[in-house]
Amino acid sequence: MKRIFDLFLTVIAGLILLIPIVLVSLFVKLTSTGPIVYWSDRVGRNNKIFRMPKFRTMQINTPAVATHLLSDPKQYLTPIGSFLRKSSLDELPQLWSILCGDMSFVGPRPALFNQDDLISLRTSQQVHTLLPGLTGWAQINGRDELPIPQKVTLDVYYLEHRSFFLDFKILFLTFLKVVKRDGVSH
Repeated sequence: MKRIFDLFLTVIAGLILLIPIVLVSLFVKLTSTGPIVYWSDRVGRNNKIFRMPKFRTMQINTPAVATHLLSDPKQYLTPIGSFLRKSSLDELPQLWSILCGDMSFVGPRPALFNQDDLISLRTSQQVHTLLPGLTGWAQINGRDELPIPQKVTLDVYYLEHRSFFLDFKILFLTFLKVVKRDGVSH
């Protein structure tokens, strides 16, 4: 049932967000050199690597590490990168990953392929058995501000309590957080 819900919501969201997707694509292309979409290797269900798209918010020479590990992340941002991140518009291409079945709307955010500490901790807690999500319980409870052990604790809570109602609650609270631009550090 969750997969059917994901497909239905992806089609609806894709139709509603078509104009913003086109506009963001145009702005990314006009404000910086490089591709419009950045594809990063992410860890999916059962630690399988998949390619996840995002609108590019960083310069093309940025090291492939989690943003919080960069000494000065702001120096790598494109002219509209900060806005795209704070508004979460950079996440729109992930509708493709949901359509392909690599992601769901709700689940733990997919780790970067080289976030060994996060991957290891999630695996030890069985969180790796979940399909990663566009948003999740950890996202609405702190997002970029949370240390890894706390993120995994929240991911475990989701694993143990997942339901259609909880997914709906997470989607609603995510919408509120995005509107408030709450919890984004870069």
